[in-house]
Amino acid sequence: MSNSLLPGEYPDTEVLESHPFDVRDHEILKSYEAVVDGLAMLIGSHCEIVLHSLEDLNCSAVRIANGEHTGRKIGSPITDLALRMLHDMRGADSNVSKAYFTRAKSGVLMKSVTIAIRNGEQRVIGLLCINMNLDVPFSQIMATFMPPEQQDGASSVNFASSVEDLVMQTLEFTIEEVSADRNVSNNAKNRQIVLNLYEKGIFDIKDAINQVADRLNISKHTVYLYIRQFKSGDLQGQDR
Repeated sequence: MSNSLLPGEYPDTEVLESHPFDVRDHEILKSYEAVVDGLAMLIGSHCEIVLHSLEDLNCSAVRIANGEHTGRKIGSPITDLALRMLHDMRGADSNVSKAYFTRAKSGVLMKSVTIAIRNGEQRVIGLLCINMNLDVPFSQIMATFMPPEQQDGASSVNFASSVEDLVMQTLEFTIEEVSADRNVSNNAKNRQIVLNLYEKGIFDIKDAINQVADRLNISKHTVYLYIRQFKSGDLQGQDR
């Protein structure tokens, strides 16, 4: 998506009715800046991600990651191809373009997709464009999906079917974890289990305290006590 248009050369501009952006429109677009950064970190440096604001087509790029693939930067104008994708997605039920191929000015082959960003009135106010450089060696692309050599392994993720299952599965794993730790005395195991669960954020889930109390055969007031102690910085309290 590298063909930039000059002022007065925008085709199909009837799809861009003149509506000044309000505060909410700017907030919506601002919230997508983290999406740009997150996708870039996930996919890797071989993928350019551009957030366009349709408030001013002459400087529509408001966030960009890995812009070196097309030579673009923040403040670059909209492209003719982006406008064409917008035209194709003007229907209320259409928010994602089909994947398409194009070439940047440098000649590199790109595979792209464009996503429409709508406001509360369902008017398209921005575009999220994801452009993958297919000329990057495949070995480099694959390297971005592998753990670093210094990292022992991938972090485990608990894909539970419900939040209740998430609590119970995490609790059972934590019980095994603490039980295998010889540095934790028997009298301190329940407290350590609660501490580990607290550090994992489990108690942010509704009713998790009741589930933990029932499984450990302690009162929920004891669980609350441990949590209060942890929050106050007391990590050495006695089990009860």
